[in-house]
Amino acid sequence: MDPIVTITLLLALMFALLAAGVWIAPVLMAVAAIAIDVIAGRPAGFSIATTAWSGASSWMLTALPMFIWMGDILFQSRLSEDLFKGLSPLMRRIPGGLLHTNVLGCTLVAAVSGSSVATLTTVGKMTIPELRKRGYPEHLIVSTLAGPATLGLMIPPSIIMIVYGALTNESIAAINIAGILPGLVLAAMFSGYVALVSLFMKSQMPAQEARVSWRQKLIGARALIPIVVLLSLVIGTMMFGIATATEAAAVGVLGALILAFLQGTLNSKMFVDSLMSATRTSVMISLILVAAGSLSLAMGYLRLPEMLAQWVDGLHLSAFWLLMGLLVLYTILGHFLDGISCVALTIAIVEPMVRHAGIDMVWFGIFMVLVVEMAQITPPVGFNLTVLQSMTGNDMFKVGWWSMPMHGVMLVMVFILIAFPELAMWLPHHMIPVRA
Repeated sequence: MDPIVTITLLLALMFALLAAGVWIAPVLMAVAAIAIDVIAGRPAGFSIATTAWSGASSWMLTALPMFIWMGDILFQSRLSEDLFKGLSPLMRRIPGGLLHTNVLGCTLVAAVSGSSVATLTTVGKMTIPELRKRGYPEHLIVSTLAGPATLGLMIPPSIIMIVYGALTNESIAAINIAGILPGLVLAAMFSGYVALVSLFMKSQMPAQEARVSWRQKLIGARALIPIVVLLSLVIGTMMFGIATATEAAAVGVLGALILAFLQGTLNSKMFVDSLMSATRTSVMISLILVAAGSLSLAMGYLRLPEMLAQWVDGLHLSAFWLLMGLLVLYTILGHFLDGISCVALTIAIVEPMVRHAGIDMVWFGIFMVLVVEMAQITPPVGFNLTVLQSMTGNDMFKVGWWSMPMHGVMLVMVFILIAFPELAMWLPHHMIPVRA
């Protein structure tokens, strides 16, 4: 059977099951079983069972539950209060004022949560009431949350990057570190947009707040020190080869527990709640990964990766136009699915084409994460827009329209990443020693 016809049939089945409300993991498993049993004509049961066991017992995945648990511990401590307390005195006098707390708050929380939705809800609950009370325009409150919240996928440690590394057999530490510079540049672009817009909209902005002495700024900034030290420790140990991603995750959990203890928020209920929450999230992601591994096996039985690579080669597409096609694909998928599901659904088909085009898989991981981030705030049904609509009570059309400038900023970042690949690859090339 022609590879395009086969893929079309499998994708049609996949989206039909998703549209019927079936969970992503059973959908992937069912499609894999049908592909192996019906199309390839081989017994699916033993093959899928073997793949599931080897995938679930992969050492590369041990970092996943640890990073998730670290995030849950910090979320149940006083992180939100400390963030606003520490950032607001520093932001009062610059163009855009306290709107920058959305950008910087999301950047810091992103490094804790690894999830865009978690970043959005944490920072939004903290800043929306404060910014409204001070009279900031509603459309700027929404837009400065919509874009920066997606940094939860880019700033390490990132759950989606761990999933990508496990599925492609690339270094998880290298992929996480590759996201640092693009993530920081994107955060700076968001802040630059806020400052520029506020200068053109002075009449709509609230009056500048009273000056804060350097002593008050330093007192407020003290609240940021524990979380900044913890994140520096986690990312630094990976960056300088002191620890693998798994070891760095264990350091992060220990540091988060110590931080919660020093804050007085660590008790038996908080410990058990954070552990159970991390367990539920980890099991959900692990099921998706096992199912995605089964789908990759099915693709191998059908020889689809090889045939697709030959088909793409026959089109004589340059690497740039292949990336443009994938930009459209992930923008569409990101309307309906979260980032991890987008990666799990497509990586078995996309990986051989990308490798065949000579694109570095670590760099492509950053490209994929950035595009999936962008899709989360693409109207009319971007995943994060739904969350923002429920948090702010605004009409979905307004939320989507107000988020479009940040979508434009991220699209510019996509082309910057393509034009300057070293933005993602410089740190992995210079900072990753043998232990990565």
